[in-house]
Formats: sequence, structure tokens, C-alpha cells
Amino acid sequence: MKVAVSGLNNTDNPAPGIPVIKSLQKKNSLIGFAYNPNEPGSYMPEMVDKTYLMPYPSLGFEELKTRLLEIKEKENIEAIIPNLDAELPLYIKYAKEIEDMGIKLCLPSYDNFELRNKNKLDSLSKKLNISYPKTYEIGSISELEKIIDKSKFPLMVKGNYYKAYMVENKESAIESFYNISNEWGFPILIQEVVKGEEINLVGVGDGNGELKGAVAIKKLTTTEIGKIWTGVTIANERLMQIAKDFIKLTSWRGPFELECIINMNQIYMIEINPRFPAWVYFATEIGVNLPQMVLDIMQKKEIKQKLEYPQNKMYIRYTGEFVTDFTDFIKLLSTKEL
Repeated sequence: MKVAVSGLNNTDNPAPGIPVIKSLQKKNSLIGFAYNPNEPGSYMPEMVDKTYLMPYPSLGFEELKTRLLEIKEKENIEAIIPNLDAELPLYIKYAKEIEDMGIKLCLPSYDNFELRNKNKLDSLSKKLNISYPKTYEIGSISELEKIIDKSKFPLMVKGNYYKAYMVENKESAIESFYNISNEWGFPILIQEVVKGEEINLVGVGDGNGELKGAVAIKKLTTTEIGKIWTGVTIANERLMQIAKDFIKLTSWRGPFELECIINMNQIYMIEINPRFPAWVYFATEIGVNLPQMVLDIMQKKEIKQKLEYPQNKMYIRYTGEFVTDFTDFIKLLSTKEL
């Protein structure tokens, strides 16, 4: 299958594209979609056959449609796996139009995508019988100050869609409030900090209420911005059941990640990501190839459920370097393909 994959950034804040590509290389022909010529995956010839620069999602669907038609004519791509939060609303909202071009997708409904809104997670968590940290939705500094007066630090200051800061005092809370609201707007969420171990689960739903594959890990070390650096596979029946219930409740189609905190026997929902995480190749390496499952769902193939995997396998992220020609950068920037 000829598949386009986005999210080629692979720096200290890695996107999922390269891990997804590594999971699909053996059985598929791959094309890279980049939004910035600085994305390292664009220059890694062992990863993709060709890279195309894409219009930023903020430019709207007509720009995306025009670009997809151009690439479809050149490459005859059969499917796309979008891996970035910012681009997903366009792909989801206009899924029918894209599939009418002959390009397959495997995405949740728009209503399900909206579940990632952090101001909706409290209600969803109750339906899944899981705890959710006490959270306040605000739209002004005066509301922030009222919450600070009756709360204890540290607190989390979060955007409804993106960004989150842990703050230790009033000044840093106000600064974070402005940083997020200036970039992403309102509402802003103020949330209590839950102590415990960070556990994550990556999975794929088939769109019919069944969890087709999943792997759960415990984070051991993270970067300064919270990205996993080392982790270990775990068997947590409660977390796996939450994932099954989530898929059954929503009939979720495609990849997702549950981010949770476990304290003693209590699990708190922190976030739901509507796409693969950057550690998804870990699942592939231990025998659960979730990106390939997504392609199989697109092709309506019979998929055997895969929820078992080896325990105490350790994930280690590392950095690497390579050298390429600056002319490649100029070419990608000027011609929008490489």
C-alpha cells in the first residue's frame, strides 16, 4: 500500500511520524508529509521515498485539497495517516471529500475528537468509572485569582486543546495563563496536581466498538517537557478495561493514547490523544504493530485482536545525528518536494 505519513519532526519534542513509518516499512511504500523544511524526517532517505511540504492547517481545506490532488496525481497515494493534533480537525471534518479522491483514512468522528477537550474529560471519566483531577474552567485573571486563593500549589494551567504548565506560585500561574490564552485562546483550565506514577496506553479501535490492539507502559524518565525518555511495559488489567470501555462507549475508529496517573489502586485520567504517540514503535517492536492495524482497518481486512505482549520490556529513546547536503533543504523549500 502507498501511504503518506505526517509528523516528521524528530527532535527533543518528537512527533509520531518516524515511529509510524518504521512500523510500516516492511509491507508498504511510504511518502512523507512535512509542514516545515526543518523536520529531520524529510532528509532520512531510509524512511520515505519522497517528502512533500504541506500547507499549514490554518489555511483551510481548499489549500489541503489542492495539495492532495497534486500529490495524488504524482504518487497515487492510497492512504494517509495524519499524526498531528493541529491537522486532525481538517482530515476528520472533510474525511468524505478526501476518501472521494481515492485516499483512505482511519479516523474518529468529529464528536469523538472533541472528547480530547480537557473540559469534557470529567464527564467522560465518570462514564468510564475512572477518576479525574479537580478542574476549573476559567476565562479571566480574576477567576484565576479566586481559584488560587482557595487552592494549594502546585497547580496545572492547561489549554483546552494544547499546552500545559505546572506552576508553583501566583506569578507563574498568571504568566502561564497569558502564554496559553495568547496562543490558543479560551477557556483555560486550572487543575489540581495528582501525584503518582505516569502510565500510558496506546491502542487502535475498529470503529465498531472493539479494541483491536493495545500496549500499556509506565514512564520511568521524561524530558523537561514531559516526553517519555525511558519506559517499561506493564500489565494493568484496570487500565486495559478502561481502554475497552472507552472504545465500546465511543465506537472510536483509529489510533488513540490514554495518559493516566496511578496512585495506589486509583487511576486518574489526564488526557486522551486522538492519534499515535511518539513511542508507538515500542509496541511494534514487542509484537503489536498498531500502525499496520490501522491500514488493515482501512482495507477492511480481518484483524486478530492483540492485547497481550511481553512484560518488563524497556523502551529507551536516544538522539542521533546524520549529515546531508544543504541543497536538499533549499530544494525542499523552493520546490516543496524532495
